[in-house]
Amino acid sequence: MKRPLILVSNDDGITSKGIRHLVETMKSLGEVVVVAPNSPQSGMGHAITIGNTLRLDPTDIYGSDVQAYECSGTPADCVKLAKHHVLKDRNADLIVSGINHGSNTSISVLYSGTMSAAIEGAVEGVPSIGFSLCDYGHDADFDHTLPYVKAIAEQVLKTGLPKYTTLNVNFPPKRNEDLKGVKICRQAHAKWQEEFDQRYDPNGRRYFWMAGNFVNHDKGEDNDEWAIANNYVSVVPCQFDLTAHHTISVLNDEWDINIK
Repeated sequence: MKRPLILVSNDDGITSKGIRHLVETMKSLGEVVVVAPNSPQSGMGHAITIGNTLRLDPTDIYGSDVQAYECSGTPADCVKLAKHHVLKDRNADLIVSGINHGSNTSISVLYSGTMSAAIEGAVEGVPSIGFSLCDYGHDADFDHTLPYVKAIAEQVLKTGLPKYTTLNVNFPPKRNEDLKGVKICRQAHAKWQEEFDQRYDPNGRRYFWMAGNFVNHDKGEDNDEWAIANNYVSVVPCQFDLTAHHTISVLNDEWDINIK
């Protein structure tokens, strides 16, 4: 039987530890093609490159059995270039992004370059998954995530996903106890409470450094923050349609705008 075609990308860059683990895991499931940024692109959200050049260079970083390219653009650029140039007349069966160094739970899904690659795959109608490990350390241990990465990818290859849907998968950091399993859940109601530290460069010119704290307002036990805190793998189905459908009828009923 023909092996599935799996496109791999990320936002930490093509040389990151997380994507190496993801590539090796996906090689056991199908033919792997990699298109990933040539430098870190964390926090880029769904940015795309307009008005500047995009460079795409082949690399043998993963060996001769993996077709791989490093791209000068964003994660969303990588998926677009993969579809329209690298794969050309071939269609990916699955797009996976990550494994990200750091959490992409809750509101972070909006800022995440990891998830933007997966969401771009969903825009193209391809089943897509973003994987993230809630550990920012450069020496983070990914080993406990890999059986779940493989199992979730296998499940999506087997059963597919509703069209235009992607999965946001987050793993707790390595702990003394084994992971408890998978929780299908919702995005937690939480946000970053930003602070801007005003500083001055050696020439006396003012600049700002963004800092702040993550604040979780959600007391439920059905959300991704609760799952991670309780040592579960969180799986949140996401969509790129941001329409607040429940508000349409409210506005139609309550608004009365007449311009004369």
